[in-house]
Amino acid sequence: MDLGLKDKVILVTGGAKGIGRGIVDALAREGALPIIIGRNERDNEQARQELMNAGYQVATVLAELTRPEACEMAVREAVEKYGRIDGLVNNAGVNDNVSLAEGTYASFMDSLHKSLVHYYLMAHFALPELKKNGGSILNIGSKVAETGQGGTSGYAASNGARNALTREWAVELLPHQVRVNAIIVAECWTPLYEKWLASLPDGDEKLETITRNIPLGRRMTTSQEIADMAVFLLSPRSSHTTGQLIHVDGGYVHLDRGI
Repeated sequence: MDLGLKDKVILVTGGAKGIGRGIVDALAREGALPIIIGRNERDNEQARQELMNAGYQVATVLAELTRPEACEMAVREAVEKYGRIDGLVNNAGVNDNVSLAEGTYASFMDSLHKSLVHYYLMAHFALPELKKNGGSILNIGSKVAETGQGGTSGYAASNGARNALTREWAVELLPHQVRVNAIIVAECWTPLYEKWLASLPDGDEKLETITRNIPLGRRMTTSQEIADMAVFLLSPRSSHTTGQLIHVDGGYVHLDRGI
């Protein structure tokens, strides 16, 4: 199926690794021009080279998104170099364990800057182009907003706000034909997740416990499965879909009765 994404310029924050990289790969395969926005130049360049070597178009912008001026610069650079923005994927963030008991005002605010504030800033600065082109915004969120996790107040607050902003922006941008949706991720296999499990003394047991609680197939979601939904939501094929929080999670959040 042709998703109508050929040559569309789409920004992907945190697009060099994990879920973001999966989305970048899927966009590239559809003929879009994904622009990886991230703070690690080596990771950005490695992703770019791998995709270019496979025959796909891709670009990168180096930016530390916790700095508001860097968000503005990243959008400006993309427009100056590529002439337009057709879509934005807000993906970058970190589950940083800023807890209610042990956190501080400073650590809580820092957590919000890592996982929430740049969602707003990237959308704000990209908005003129998105309005001009009838573009689309996709926010990547987490089950933590709905289920809680414990010990991660900053990340939970950020994800609750991501969900709220998805609905708020969808309403605000209706007159401009700019669609806004979110994918809610639960247990998705990424290099970061693999690294975390490897750091545990009982990593294999922990993985078994996690997958046992995922209703569909008793397995973790793959980044490819997130990416497949992402490219659909960014494409004209989902032209009447906006304001939706779509769970790609094997039923983890809503189908516990099926376990």
